[in-house]
Amino acid sequence: MPDSLFNIEKSLMQSRWVMPDIELSIIEQVARKHGLPEAVARLLCARQIGEEDVPRFLNPTLKNDFPDPFSLTGMRALAEDISDAIIKKRKISIFGDFDVDGATSSAILHRFLKQYGVDAPIYIPDRLTEGYGPNTEALQKLKADGAEIVFLLDCGTTAFDIVAEGKAMGLEIIILDHHEAEEKLPDAKHVINPKRRDDTSSLQMLAACGVTFLTCIAINNRLKEKTGQAGADLKNLLDLVALGTVCDMVPLKGANRLFVKAGFAQMAKRQNAGIAALLETAKVNNVPDVFTAGFILGPRINAGSRVHKADLGAQLLSTDDAEVAKNIAWTLHDCNEKRKEMQAQMEFEAIEKVDQLGLDQFPAIVVDDEAWHPGLAGLVAGRLKDKYGKPACVITYTENGRKEGKGSGRSVAGVNIAKVFIDARRAGLLEKGGGHAMAGGFTVLPEKIEAFREFIYRHVKSQAASQMANSESLIDGVLSVRGLRADFVKMLRDSVGPFGQEHPEPLFVINNVRIHSADVVGSAHVRVLAGDWEGGTRLKAVAFRAVDTPLGDALLKQGKRPFHLCGTLKINEWQGRESVEMHIKDAAFAMDIQAEKRTA
Repeated sequence: MPDSLFNIEKSLMQSRWVMPDIELSIIEQVARKHGLPEAVARLLCARQIGEEDVPRFLNPTLKNDFPDPFSLTGMRALAEDISDAIIKKRKISIFGDFDVDGATSSAILHRFLKQYGVDAPIYIPDRLTEGYGPNTEALQKLKADGAEIVFLLDCGTTAFDIVAEGKAMGLEIIILDHHEAEEKLPDAKHVINPKRRDDTSSLQMLAACGVTFLTCIAINNRLKEKTGQAGADLKNLLDLVALGTVCDMVPLKGANRLFVKAGFAQMAKRQNAGIAALLETAKVNNVPDVFTAGFILGPRINAGSRVHKADLGAQLLSTDDAEVAKNIAWTLHDCNEKRKEMQAQMEFEAIEKVDQLGLDQFPAIVVDDEAWHPGLAGLVAGRLKDKYGKPACVITYTENGRKEGKGSGRSVAGVNIAKVFIDARRAGLLEKGGGHAMAGGFTVLPEKIEAFREFIYRHVKSQAASQMANSESLIDGVLSVRGLRADFVKMLRDSVGPFGQEHPEPLFVINNVRIHSADVVGSAHVRVLAGDWEGGTRLKAVAFRAVDTPLGDALLKQGKRPFHLCGTLKINEWQGRESVEMHIKDAAFAMDIQAEKRTA
């Protein structure tokens, strides 16, 4: 076990701070060969980017680093069949999930097919009445409307019975998904999923939008070979791929890193009418980035599905009509404002219930309430996960012929929540269950909730008891206030980024600082002005949602003590000037050097 940084065995947020032990000579070699600051070279070494891979990591290109679509198991057969179907003008329909990954996947496929003269209608299930995944009634409607081939996007990998029913109707079902797969697959015409047990593509990091994009590439290649024509222009779909990839919180490495970097460059052109309208509605004038996608665009696209307007996101991203896009964007904006109010109340009630019942004392948090809104379960589960630092499930209730619990789960590193739900379904405790490592959903009958609660406690404990008991924060570097430079932070953002799952924003410690002032901003955030003890430059910093936490209490009430601040670095732009600020994630009390000097 590596030594703790500054002997911090337990920070204010109950974490042990550690730095990777890397030979200085290796760091210096990477820095010298590639002309990088030592702190950036250390970061790349810590993230196991080999010296020869540094240029490719910092500047991936579509020409040199694009993944082979045909490496995905089953892709050649799919491309052959669907290219024939397009040539023969067979009727194709799209069934997409109601989240951002589903909406972007649906828009990608719809736009691709449209370039070949195929107007494929999109069906998005109602989150509140139909729930996740395909259902019999939806397939019947698509069949009645003339569909011969139905693509299931971002769903279907565990929908064994529904796929069988669709096949019995005479539909050819094609699944493009990325959720956890079992040894057996549904009896669909084609199943393209990098998490298939027999897939050897090494593309397990892809979101469904990435799988869909590669599928379009593969089909396009076969159509060009068969027709001798130039084929469709697919590069302009990368903005949708980037948006879905970021919002679905899949690992930002490998192909995803390429898609997101290239996708944001495409998004900056604002050529997609729907994305342009959303950016205008949200008053975003800067170049879009991970924050823009994840915290501004994504919540608005998702908002429609939370208030019985599930298909608005896919409609928005599929249209080329600027006026239609503006109208949908404003509707989604209004839905999002309504969602915020409902979510705040539901979060308050959920946290109150957890605290009153002591549910945070268990390996995972499982909380339910009949009055809660089904469309907000995932968001509230995410809030509980963040607050208590452990997997969280939120269960709401619907009447679907019988009373059912609809649950969403969000997880922490080291606990695969989808495996929990799949195993619980196999054990007969859930009606439905699946997802991916960090997020998933399930359906449970009320009489089985207590048994499921005990099951998830045991399962989570067996997966990650030691990890949850020994929380560590991996520190990427130690800096001083006077040593912070805007060009360094911009290099991190523009070259080492984008950051996300499995490639998190670097955590830096600003050591031994004096808190000059600390106050509350809004109702939950703590704003800090800090500086080196020796004086000089001062650093603006914010600890979000820190009020009534050990971190927030210490910053507000014990500001005369020296601190080590741990957080991420940002560029603050104001009136044409740039400055560095910190988003504080954690802190620890530093040794009182000044007191030692006074008593020496």
